[in-house]
Amino acid sequence: MNKKIDLLNGHIFTSLTGLALPIMVTALVQMAYSLTDMAWIGFVGSPAVAAVGAGGMYVWLSQGVVALAKMGGQVKVAHSLGRGDKEEAAVYASGALQMGILFALLYGAVTFFGAKPLIGFFGLNDASVIHNAQVYLKITCGLIIFSYLNVIITGIMTAMGDSRTPLLANFIGLVLNMVLDPVLIFGIGPLKGTGVAGAAVATVMAQAVVTVVFFIAMKRDRLLFDKVKMFHKVSWDHMKDMIRIGFPASVQNLIYTSISMVLTRFVTGFGDTAVAVLRVGGQIESISWMTADGFAAAINSFVGQNYGAGQYGRVKKGYFTAIGVMFVWGLFCSALLIGLPEHIFGLFIHEADVIPMGVRYLVILGFCQMFMCVELTTIGALSGLGKTLLCSVISVVFTSARIPLAMILSSTALGLDGVWWAFTISSIIKGVLFFFSFLVVSRKLPGDKHLARMEAGLKQPD
Repeated sequence: MNKKIDLLNGHIFTSLTGLALPIMVTALVQMAYSLTDMAWIGFVGSPAVAAVGAGGMYVWLSQGVVALAKMGGQVKVAHSLGRGDKEEAAVYASGALQMGILFALLYGAVTFFGAKPLIGFFGLNDASVIHNAQVYLKITCGLIIFSYLNVIITGIMTAMGDSRTPLLANFIGLVLNMVLDPVLIFGIGPLKGTGVAGAAVATVMAQAVVTVVFFIAMKRDRLLFDKVKMFHKVSWDHMKDMIRIGFPASVQNLIYTSISMVLTRFVTGFGDTAVAVLRVGGQIESISWMTADGFAAAINSFVGQNYGAGQYGRVKKGYFTAIGVMFVWGLFCSALLIGLPEHIFGLFIHEADVIPMGVRYLVILGFCQMFMCVELTTIGALSGLGKTLLCSVISVVFTSARIPLAMILSSTALGLDGVWWAFTISSIIKGVLFFFSFLVVSRKLPGDKHLARMEAGLKQPD
């Protein structure tokens, strides 16, 4: 299919950006799902935003669960395709989809039947906020299977060098979500609006349509998916390979989200309005990190295929090309958040007394955007090399440090702003550490040893 990009040959910048740009746009489209929900829910009021924020934390947590199947499948499919073994790549793809379906059923059951204690964790004060949060959680996570399939299929297609199909599928879902949101939240004609529940239903319906579009594309594919047998038994050896790669990434995501949930509970101590600020501010900030995460997916596949093919010099050049692009993007996002915070936040929250809190959030987080972009891009590259455990250790240690740091800083005159500074400081540290970690790992690649031997041979006397 001409939608697929050859990652093993040709100009690195052209190959990488050709794969990355549709992924980045896809990430922006996925971000627009949440921003669309937030924009419409904002008209209902900050209590509704707080409810979506609390319930949405478990949607975020769910991505940590599916990361095992997504990352394991994407990396192993890329390695297999890099070696030219399409049959084995299809086996890994089948296993990833099977794991995803199982995880979706289990996670959906836990969140649906355990909604009350799960939302109770945040210690929200308003009864209506608590009820709406439970409703949002039951709908979005109870039917998480569509989201899981979309995430895994996107990862597999990216490993194949096809980033355009996920873009098309997600764009169709976004358009549907934009149409359904106001209709289901506020109602139209005889159809009565259901507020927060309507936003949840709109999101799930849009995700289901995206899944259908993916299945149509899979049926037409002749590179990999025509060989995928979703319900045939996959050997334990193949599953074990994916678990080895995906488990650290999954744990990293789960711990990262769990830390964010603990911090959300901590923020609740400043009032339910502070939770709304955290939710909206995080969604706005996602214009930076979701785009970087999309570029990270591209460099993951690029590194994975070239590593599988033994083209180690191309691995390094691809990484530094990606870092350069993402650092510039991070600087742009920083300028946007620091320069126009009131205009941006005012699009989502309309209470005059809440906007100043949101402005301070955006300005403080604006200082770390370029470092966060470097962090996420490097995680993608290191994961493509199979170094997911290293990524998890760095991420878990320094993300965990946000909790004591937030407690210390918020107890000073900074107050709630101290929590936001804890986010920024930890992101700066992680960005620097990840960059130097890749430098260390890349020096140990076989290509460097080969070059060293050649140089040593040239220096020998005749």
